[in-house]
Amino acid sequence: MAEPIELRPGRPDDVPVVADIWRTGWADGHLGNVPDELLAVRTAESFDVRAAERLADTVVAVVGGRLAGFVMVVADEVEQMYVAREQRGSGIAAVLLAEAESIVAAHGHKRAWLAVVAGNVRARTFYERNGWYDEGPFDYRAASAEGPVTVPCRRYVRKLPL
Repeated sequence: MAEPIELRPGRPDDVPVVADIWRTGWADGHLGNVPDELLAVRTAESFDVRAAERLADTVVAVVGGRLAGFVMVVADEVEQMYVAREQRGSGIAAVLLAEAESIVAAHGHKRAWLAVVAGNVRARTFYERNGWYDEGPFDYRAASAEGPVTVPCRRYVRKLPL
């Protein structure tokens, strides 16, 4: 039997693990799929800083007492979602995505959206399997300390129950 997945708001002591999961997952899904300009600003330290700055938007998944993944939601956007490499395929991502959808709906939005780089086939397949659909290409403006970086992405959306 699988261990239960506990969801809770992120805490300051979670920041180093969130940053590490984010850094690893981001590299797995983005290397070779984003402009060099974005690669240059996504340093190891940038994930540390961003994880701390974004703590209020973060829900973490804990399994067996260890942080196994996280999701960050801003308004109607599921902005970041990553699962620790060793936990991928365990169902944690689906639990985090359902939580993100609940958060978006609780804030009064009728649909949620997220951006996926076109080359991240693993993520795109996951979202489609979980009821999201590809609304088409768009340019996402990724934040960086040097200013926004334009990243060609696909916009995935999901209508939420009323």
